[in-house]
Amino acid sequence: MENIFLIIFDVFNFGLLVFLWQFTIRNYKTLPQTIPIHFDFDGKADNFGTKKYSFLTPVLLTIFYTVFAFVVRAPEYANYPVKITEDNMHAQFLIMEIFIRWLYALIALIFLNSQDYMFRYSFDENAKPRVPMTTAILTLFGSLIILFIFVGLFK
Repeated sequence: MENIFLIIFDVFNFGLLVFLWQFTIRNYKTLPQTIPIHFDFDGKADNFGTKKYSFLTPVLLTIFYTVFAFVVRAPEYANYPVKITEDNMHAQFLIMEIFIRWLYALIALIFLNSQDYMFRYSFDENAKPRVPMTTAILTLFGSLIILFIFVGLFK
């Protein structure tokens, strides 16, 4: 059962990557020549670049996907906050495999949200991100806290 769950998670994550590429390619032609590439804490653009910068996010997410896929396939190379023994190895590897997939999904959703906001802001300076960045960052930190709780429970 856990293998089916992990495969579904992998397909979902790959789908997020493909969707980001598709979203970027589909909207590339409609972008103005200059687009916002960085935002301050208030959500206002403070740095601009050519529309070719819109491909930076999908390229970075592809690199993350490759690295995360390697870590998930070779769990013995990951860094664990507890000593791995014969008794806890299966539980710790499973926790890591689920968490890496979850972390990638969160990062992909943050990238998708950022890309969408960048594209919408290119046409309307009053656009707001669909999900505030503080919410996304707090979700990441909350996930880390939950991870450490599970790792501690299954020492």
